[in-house]
Amino acid sequence: MSEAKVEPLDLPTGVLTGDETRKLFLHAQKYGYAIPAFNCTSSSTINCVLEAARDSKSPIIIQVSTSGAWFYAGKGVRNDGKDKKKTLEGSVLGAVAAAMHVRTVSKFYGVPVVMHSDHCAKKLLPWFDGMLDVS
Repeated sequence: MSEAKVEPLDLPTGVLTGDETRKLFLHAQKYGYAIPAFNCTSSSTINCVLEAARDSKSPIIIQVSTSGAWFYAGKGVRNDGKDKKKTLEGSVLGAVAAAMHVRTVSKFYGVPVVMHSDHCAKKLLPWFDGMLDVS
């Protein structure tokens, strides 16, 4: 039994948009492969993931969580929400900084990248709202 030939993936390198991400997911579904996702907490971990993706010629998903994003910003940034307008401010700042880093450097690694905000519980919705407010 011979394997079906996998059609080349016609996507740009760097961070994908919604329609491009859908195309990637449909391609993976059609040809039965997984797209690895990595929860990153620093520019170093992001760069390592991008290098591994480049070396394996694989699209990847880079995700950030509330705590990982806060670590990215630096634990010296307040994140306690004592000021209701600044709830999870460190996590918002870190997530935005990580996304900007990925958007800036990922195209130079030659692979498609999906940015993903890790799933968040209802109590963490201010983090998601904060990221939307910044965009």
